[in-house]
Amino acid sequence: MEAKDYFDYIVNEIHRTIVATVDDSGLPVTAAIDMMDSDEDGLFFLTAKGKGFYDRLKKRKFLALTAMKGEDTMSSVAVSIRGKVRELGYEKIPELFEKNPYMHKIYPTEESMQALTVFQIYEGTGEWFDLSKKPIERASFHFGGAEKKAEGYLITDKCIGCGSCVAVCPQKCIIHDGVPYVTEHEHCLHCGNCMTACPAGAVERR
Repeated sequence: MEAKDYFDYIVNEIHRTIVATVDDSGLPVTAAIDMMDSDEDGLFFLTAKGKGFYDRLKKRKFLALTAMKGEDTMSSVAVSIRGKVRELGYEKIPELFEKNPYMHKIYPTEESMQALTVFQIYEGTGEWFDLSKKPIERASFHFGGAEKKAEGYLITDKCIGCGSCVAVCPQKCIIHDGVPYVTEHEHCLHCGNCMTACPAGAVERR
């Protein structure tokens, strides 16, 4: 999937996210925030200008969020994003209210809506994690020109083909029909067992 597909899933399939920002003491603060719209460039949400959340966004211009869907852990899908935010102002408010009509119950008059402003998450990285699949499914994505950073573990040419990593991999996602072995990163839990078990020091963190 492309970044826009993940944005659409967050908005239309999950909608409510848990967002983390940082306060003046450098400590994390979380809030439940609805993602109200998306396009190919990012996600849109709103907040009232009188809230501490607004102040933190203006000062840091950055947030992290996680959106989850599922009845329990083993049926859950999670999408996480870290990225830069910018304030767009009031202009998009009527459009967001039209797409999210429940907002009229919270801010019922045009006068009350004046307290609101729109932000866009426009540059960042993200991760998709689906525990409902067997083996698990994960993918990373980036948008807005953000640098894509590889994560997980890589088996290098130091591999001796002993099978120690295969024995401890909980998702059985190490291909061992040749040397060096190969990790299927789309199914990896990033648990690190392979690196710990390898007697040759062949596994490196990406």
